[in-house]
Amino acid sequence: MRPSQRLLGSCLVALLCVAAPAGLANAQDAAGLHARYAALREQLSDSPFHRPLYMESSETSGDLKGEVYASVEQPYDTIAPALVGMDHWCEILILHLNVKSCQGSSPGAADTLSVVIGRKYDQPLEDAYRVDFIYKIGAASAEYLQVLLTADAGPLGTKNYRIMLEAAALDMRRTFVHISYSYSYGITARIAMLVYLATIGRNKVGFSVVNRRADGQPVYIDGTRGVVERNTMRYYLAIEAYLGAVNLPASEQMEKRLRDWYEAVERYPVQLHELDRNDYLEMKHRELKRQQGDG
Repeated sequence: MRPSQRLLGSCLVALLCVAAPAGLANAQDAAGLHARYAALREQLSDSPFHRPLYMESSETSGDLKGEVYASVEQPYDTIAPALVGMDHWCEILILHLNVKSCQGSSPGAADTLSVVIGRKYDQPLEDAYRVDFIYKIGAASAEYLQVLLTADAGPLGTKNYRIMLEAAALDMRRTFVHISYSYSYGITARIAMLVYLATIGRNKVGFSVVNRRADGQPVYIDGTRGVVERNTMRYYLAIEAYLGAVNLPASEQMEKRLRDWYEAVERYPVQLHELDRNDYLEMKHRELKRQQGDG
């Protein structure tokens, strides 16, 4: 296997970490999200994540999807305003180790997030992939929020990128959050993914338990669904880290978010460990400095 082939597969996986949520037809309203909460009550209360969080993933011909549902111990009145605005979403996305840059702009009538996706180390922007996501508020009320990021096409024949976030108030102190990720891929992207899974991604797994060993230890899902689940969790943790700093002075927020995201990821080292803490923080400090025009 040539190094260039492994690089292609790795870059595709980096790109797909921002690919995303289910098609717009799956969007719900507050009543629908509350119904989903009721249906998942047992799984949320007895979660292997040791928090009220449920994950699922699926794969059909040419399509992958990952979803997270979680009860968050913050009021909807705090969460909803924090998750509206392109700048806020750039502050969320940049926490992911593969996001090298994020800039919001409004060309014509469409609000756009230009997201640059690369590998897990610092690299020039010209060596990474740029994907332009259309940003849209699907719904916003006193009880329910839906945010959509969509991109019709990406590198290597990938398409139909969707990121959808929903939030609905549960009570005065809790909010139910749903993040959905989906994308479609063709032959070129499939080949690149297979190369990745046969080389540097061969030992990586997701979170769904597909079997048990003789000693009772879980066997986790691998392959393409493992890829989707890992990045679904990384982005949920980015949202969680972002929300955890909203009440701090602006000058302290990003540093807390970076540290909280890394600590959250390291709760799941089998699935999510990639970098040492100092390497991650140094890389992100350089990327943020560059994004602000100081580097």
